[in-house]
Amino acid sequence: MMKKGFVYLVGAGPGRADLITVRGAEVLKTADCVIYDKLANPALLHYARRDAEIVHVPKRIGKGSCTQDEINHVLVEKALGGKTVVRLKGGDPCMFGRVAEELAVLIEAGVGFEIVPGVTAAVAASSYTGILMTDREYSSQVTFITGREAAGKDQSNIDWSVLAKFAGTIVFYMGIGTLESIAQRLIENGKPADTPVAIIANATLPAQRVLRSILERVSDECKERKIEPPALVVIGEAANSDARFDWFMKKPLFGKHIVMTRDAIGNAAFAEKIVTRGGNPISFPTIRIESLTNSNEFLQALTKFHRYDWIVFTSGNGVAIFFEALKDLGKDARVFGSAKVAAIGSKTAAKLASFGVTADFVPDVFTGRELGRQLIRSTNVHGKKILLLRSQIASNELVDVLVGGGADVDNVALYTATASKDDPSYLVEAIRKGTIDYVTFASPSSVDEFFERISADLVKASKVKVTSIGPVTSERLEQFGIVVHVTASEHTLDGLLDAIEEYGVI
Repeated sequence: MMKKGFVYLVGAGPGRADLITVRGAEVLKTADCVIYDKLANPALLHYARRDAEIVHVPKRIGKGSCTQDEINHVLVEKALGGKTVVRLKGGDPCMFGRVAEELAVLIEAGVGFEIVPGVTAAVAASSYTGILMTDREYSSQVTFITGREAAGKDQSNIDWSVLAKFAGTIVFYMGIGTLESIAQRLIENGKPADTPVAIIANATLPAQRVLRSILERVSDECKERKIEPPALVVIGEAANSDARFDWFMKKPLFGKHIVMTRDAIGNAAFAEKIVTRGGNPISFPTIRIESLTNSNEFLQALTKFHRYDWIVFTSGNGVAIFFEALKDLGKDARVFGSAKVAAIGSKTAAKLASFGVTADFVPDVFTGRELGRQLIRSTNVHGKKILLLRSQIASNELVDVLVGGGADVDNVALYTATASKDDPSYLVEAIRKGTIDYVTFASPSSVDEFFERISADLVKASKVKVTSIGPVTSERLEQFGIVVHVTASEHTLDGLLDAIEEYGVI
């Protein structure tokens, strides 16, 4: 007899993926099936297992949306199939989330469940705009109201006469579509027409927008500014909160659209850094990283590790692939023996450290040429056996420098980068429309593949600012006739973002 599954109804939070609770992330990692709606950030699927079934159930008005009955059916079907199911619900499951209907069908089917709270939109919007819902000076109470009641109801549950007299902060969820009616009813019931109102759209995300107005004008101004859901309506003195409290929209990269051109996994890691600085990351993978650790060349080198004086890693990708290969072969860091380890930069060294290996040498300037030069200056490499573990398509600069210093160098490919064939049409259109602020490049190979699919002339004619992680990548861009607006002085992703920030304030 097949055992019944279990359902976790998880609050996905207000929008930004890292605002999910620890418990929510934990159960996501265990799920056999993840069912998520339009308000749950797809980036949360990063927490899910690679083999998890992913079911999208958009609950918006119009074509392609799912009804609540359809969602209920999927929930029960997956759980009765023996699966551990996570139902991701935007914000908090119990705040205008129709969770009672989903609980009812689970109980009727005899399926166990757990409700995992989430950060609800109003609380997050307050924190990310500085529009404080409560304050001892102007509001000791706050009320949450739905702007969209159940379809077909004969009578509203909202007592507009009481609400109009409410002295605290009024927050409407899902109120953009009925904003004109909301304002009209409040004014008709005695709310002053000049009552402050704030509209907060896309709270916690780089696309966040805030409109401050008054009750009698807010609907028209909202239409003029083309503010669309998801958005909250905040009514009362809270809407006049000190604008200096708005820390998020003052971030140096806030609202900037930044294209990432690494591999898909690398873009995901880079996106987290961009979001932290308030930017809007746009993933356009140009390459795919393919391991070459099954090659005879690598396996033979591994048997000779004890003969090498130095092992050199030139990227975090290489480190990760190397240790994954060791794990598959039933080996660990003991293969290094007495060999010393060099890393091209601080991030590669940090990746080594995550596997319990401390780099013996890291250059001050993070390029292959400088790694070779500085290693020669710091130690005698003449006659020393050095193993380079790196990309198959890396330049020969490092090899040439070390051989020139008298070293005996073995250059072994750990991985290679092949072309990623994602459809470029969405990015081409965005560049034409002028909605892209920066395109970032982290390697010459990503430059080659980007301009294989995107016209260099299109980029030249646009307002896009082209940015590079270092001089080698910049040289490749210049070969395409591209003006490089920003080159990072520290050749890391953080260094690149630092350089973009500095460029933006010049």
